[in-house]
Amino acid sequence: MDRKGFFRAVAERTRLSREEAADVSRAVIEGLTGQLSEGEARRLAAALPDLGEQVQPRPRHRKEARPVRLPDFVRQLSERTGLTGDDARAGTGAVLTVLRQELGEEEFGHLSGQLPAEYGDLVEAAG
Repeated sequence: MDRKGFFRAVAERTRLSREEAADVSRAVIEGLTGQLSEGEARRLAAALPDLGEQVQPRPRHRKEARPVRLPDFVRQLSERTGLTGDDARAGTGAVLTVLRQELGEEEFGHLSGQLPAEYGDLVEAAG
């Protein structure tokens, strides 16, 4: 799926405009990449080459995952994008759902295995 298709899929799963869906998609993917281990971030970047710099792993002092609790992630996302907490949460769920469809269950399992379980609950609610 190309970038526009990804953003459109997120917009269709939320009540966000396409511009807001694009903003939240970029921010969620960048935020998730920051939580993943270096290896998993590289896998995600390889699987989503059209999403560019949001998926590029950054050099880190540690190579392991650094998960962030979902409420903290949603709050940070809301502050960063200017969306309400509810819209940021819905956007996060939509992005995760589109990622699961794009990556397939096995690859998405690798990604979600490095996040707190509450992210999985959000995917189930959005799906």
